[in-house]
Amino acid sequence: MFRTLLSALLALLIVCAPSSRVDALDQATPASAAPQIQAAAPRSTLPNDSDSVKFLVIGDSGTGDRPQYEVAEKIVEARERFKFEFVIMLGDNMYGGETAIDFVRKFETPYKPLLDDGVKFYASLGNHDDPNQRFYQKFNMDGKRYYTFRKKDVEFFVLDSTYMSPEQIKWLAGELKRSDAKWKIPYFHHPIYSSGERHGSELDLQKVVEPLFLTNGVDVVFSGHEHFYERLKPQKGIVYITQGGAAKLRRGNIRDNSAMTAKGFDTDRSFTLVEVVGDHLFFETISRLGQVVDSGEFPRREVAQSSSTQ
Repeated sequence: MFRTLLSALLALLIVCAPSSRVDALDQATPASAAPQIQAAAPRSTLPNDSDSVKFLVIGDSGTGDRPQYEVAEKIVEARERFKFEFVIMLGDNMYGGETAIDFVRKFETPYKPLLDDGVKFYASLGNHDDPNQRFYQKFNMDGKRYYTFRKKDVEFFVLDSTYMSPEQIKWLAGELKRSDAKWKIPYFHHPIYSSGERHGSELDLQKVVEPLFLTNGVDVVFSGHEHFYERLKPQKGIVYITQGGAAKLRRGNIRDNSAMTAKGFDTDRSFTLVEVVGDHLFFETISRLGQVVDSGEFPRREVAQSSSTQ
């Protein structure tokens, strides 16, 4: 009798044992075992047009801890109703180690449903990132610290704001001037406008890149670094959005008296969905608990200026 029970127990252990190294890592990582957060699906304000450019914005995401996985679960849920095609990453893609196992735990596992469905991630480098991330195939950087890519009428200019060299500035000026895209969207890690008490606006960076944005038809800029979400009131006509809360959080760090803030969210993690339809850009920011904390739309500067003169 005892021998029969022992044999059955051993058989059960074999069946339940991890079938791969990744499975074993998942079981050993509390983050991957994070419980599902039950919340009603938010009512979306996005047009969800069949021919639009749809993408996800995340920043400061690579912790590998439970909040990152919980945000990732909400992102996967959001994609069931809003089929974004790609993701822009605003830097600090990896905190701490950057071994092969770290890339699995801090990127491949939480975003596995998206990767399996063919969603592409386009990373920028943050101050916590090893520049060798540019060779990691799933970040689609093609070995470059700064690069461009285009989706229909939208061209993205991905910068390395940690090392903004004269060569990069010259390259950016040329690429912005060359582009005939209707929408030109730069993104990088350090925000040139921010109401964060910890960091605030990167004024040195602002001096060298803002003139290029103003003279080359840039309408919106995305950055991370600050561990919260903030949408700034248009600065000289350009909308700046900080989304550094995909895993990290600096609670209560947005200055209460900031005249620049149009909307801030620094009480939980979040992610942002974006849709470009013709001359209008729509956005929706969703918290770790599935709540819409900001949404809206705005036209290209050229269109807005034309309408105001009529």
